[in-house]
Amino acid sequence: MTRSLTKRFPTVCCLAAAFAAVWSLLAAPEIVFEDVGGQSRQFIDWYRTIKLTPEQEAVKKAALEALPAPCCADNNAYTCCCECNVSRTVWGLTHYMIAKQAAGVEQVRAKVREWIAYVNPNGYSGRSCYNGGCARTFRNDGCGGMNADRLVL
Repeated sequence: MTRSLTKRFPTVCCLAAAFAAVWSLLAAPEIVFEDVGGQSRQFIDWYRTIKLTPEQEAVKKAALEALPAPCCADNNAYTCCCECNVSRTVWGLTHYMIAKQAAGVEQVRAKVREWIAYVNPNGYSGRSCYNGGCARTFRNDGCGGMNADRLVL
């Protein structure tokens, strides 16, 4: 009678599964910001498709609650005041980093700060949601639109 590999070699099979999981994390490429439009679309897609576990969501919350939302600084980057495109990009970048790169709180926070500075090098006022900024580009102190399928660049 033939037994399965896991019954015959449980340690080897467990090690192989662990190695595959670690390799997938190591193989996730570092994100370099090069293309606001293309990467914004990618990050929004990651926000839509990468689901976090409760433990991963806790990392996201800890990382982003400490940052003001770029478009409405009286809210934090974890909640923002609404689901605008700049927030979607931040959340998608965060989902990827946590789920695919096993990034921690400080790594996520630093990369999100870097992204926000990249999309608007002049800096956000923190008031754009209250002065018509929802329809402006990121570079012009805006949210990049409110519809994920119609990014305002």
